[in-house]
Amino acid sequence: MRRVWAPRGERPVAVGHHRFEWLYVTAFVSPKTDESFWYLSTGVSKRDFEDMLALFAREAGAGRDRIILLVLDNAGWHSPPGLTIPEGIFLVYLPPYTPELQPAETLWVHLDEPVVNRHFDSLAELDAVVARQCVRLTADRDRIRGQAGFHW
Repeated sequence: MRRVWAPRGERPVAVGHHRFEWLYVTAFVSPKTDESFWYLSTGVSKRDFEDMLALFAREAGAGRDRIILLVLDNAGWHSPPGLTIPEGIFLVYLPPYTPELQPAETLWVHLDEPVVNRHFDSLAELDAVVARQCVRLTADRDRIRGQAGFHW
């Protein structure tokens, strides 16, 4: 949700259509190297997350020569029981209710820019707009460094 301009005393109106199709964005961000990896999916599950982890490990070059510590929240599909973790990836879990410690959290506002207060006729149309924004953010390493590179 974002703020919108409206005449004083009037409730702002934004066009929307309630649906039950979902588009999920997962981001892996390295504050140290300014790298970011963005993945779009239409569902979330442990199996989906395993597939995403495997793809991320391949694209990021995780393995014996590159160890990646991946900081995660405690979402059910991130939990270890039954989760296959690729070689070179080690999972570190944040304490509950601490999204401010997750480096990628600060980037969602930029991801939302092209979709705020817009209506999309199809999930494919939304997917295309979000995918373009993910590509822009991947290329904008200064923004990644500035947003995700916490001082602590």
